[in-house]
Amino acid sequence: MSALYEDAVGVLEGWRAPDEEQDLLRKDYLAHLAAHPDGLYKPSKAGHITAGALVVDPPRERVLLTLHAKLRMWLQMGGHCEPEDTALSAAALREGAEESGIAGLRLLVPYPVQLDRHLTPCAWHLDVQYAAVAPEGAVESISDESLDLRWFSYDEVAGVADGSVNSLLARTRALL
Repeated sequence: MSALYEDAVGVLEGWRAPDEEQDLLRKDYLAHLAAHPDGLYKPSKAGHITAGALVVDPPRERVLLTLHAKLRMWLQMGGHCEPEDTALSAAALREGAEESGIAGLRLLVPYPVQLDRHLTPCAWHLDVQYAAVAPEGAVESISDESLDLRWFSYDEVAGVADGSVNSLLARTRALL
């Protein structure tokens, strides 16, 4: 098995889910990986693990969201794991940096904040979501995967994002 596979199993086995629904998702993700050893990567049509990072700026009480080009929704940064990834947290930070243009992101906590399973045009995404803190003075830069990239105050997020992003933000704020 790859280092990423071993890391994903270890992260999911060791993660203390915040509630019963999240624990059921955790168990489903582990069952998916057991049944699909290739289930970390985009070619897996049975679904695949993805990694995301909600980029926050705590001193300014704001969050950076991307208007996803394909889904046309305001979302946290995130996406597919790559063969060179060795850890889910590193994949989440890589995706966060690629999609935000911000170097020097750091994890708020070393473990996932929440899990979210959703259907996309390519397959089911079994998203492992982290929170990442932007460094002071960070300047964002839009990627070609986005239609827009914008900072929102914590209170504005409910008006632009879906329930998953709102839940991720609420869980992140509880950790701050």
